[in-house]
Amino acid sequence: MRAVWSFWTKPIRVGHRAVWPSSKHHLLGWVLSTRTGKVHYRPTALYTDDAGARALIDGVGLEFDEVHTTLNALADHDPDWWALGKLYAYRAQSAPFVHIDCDVFLWKRLREGLESAPVFAQNPEYFMPGRSYYRPEVFESAVNEVWDGWLPPEWHWYRHSGLPLRGESCGIVGGNRVDFLRHYAERAITLIEHPGNQAAWDRIGDKTNHSILFENTFSRPALNITGTTLTRHITTSRSITSSRRKDMPSIRTPLRRPVTPTSLRVPSGIHRWLTP
Repeated sequence: MRAVWSFWTKPIRVGHRAVWPSSKHHLLGWVLSTRTGKVHYRPTALYTDDAGARALIDGVGLEFDEVHTTLNALADHDPDWWALGKLYAYRAQSAPFVHIDCDVFLWKRLREGLESAPVFAQNPEYFMPGRSYYRPEVFESAVNEVWDGWLPPEWHWYRHSGLPLRGESCGIVGGNRVDFLRHYAERAITLIEHPGNQAAWDRIGDKTNHSILFENTFSRPALNITGTTLTRHITTSRSITSSRRKDMPSIRTPLRRPVTPTSLRVPSGIHRWLTP
């Protein structure tokens, strides 16, 4: 199974997704995530832009079997939509894969049941509109207020289905139904890039917190309406550590296990790219 990472640098350069205490911690996260992931899965692939390749490959000295700078296509996109780079990476896959965020560390290989699943994700995130970090009602209101706004049919179906609302945390995501994963990514990308929705996004203002809607939440209606089975989550596995935000109400977080990775070698070139 392919191990995939993605790094769209524009959101980082403008100060979004500042979940790391410093750039040093951010780059060390990359070192640990890639070094643990590649022990279990090959080939390894990085999807990034030119700036990301300079930082991670030329600067830090990380090694991947494949490096794609296809995220240069996002140079003119709004960095508030920080999850777009991940979706572009999902859409580019043609074989079973696992996409790993740079703050996810795989101490052990995923269980066999997960690796053989059609689709898997980190953990479910149940929520109630108006009482959660997820706010689909704001998203929908903005689109409905413009004359040519567009929401995918999967979205409409799910919101009127009466099913409990939930997202799928994509700290780690992948599976064997690559056709579905590409479909989900394509739909989510179209939602953000649709010409009729641009006026709607202007009404929202700061869109940073809404990125989880089209990455995490949209996967759920797409799964239901296509009949695809999301076989397993990784919530109960102690084989991963994931640093997720702690300020999200109504969201379940994965179990954590502190580990000192004394056996990992830190590339010597990293010091030139670390700042206090």
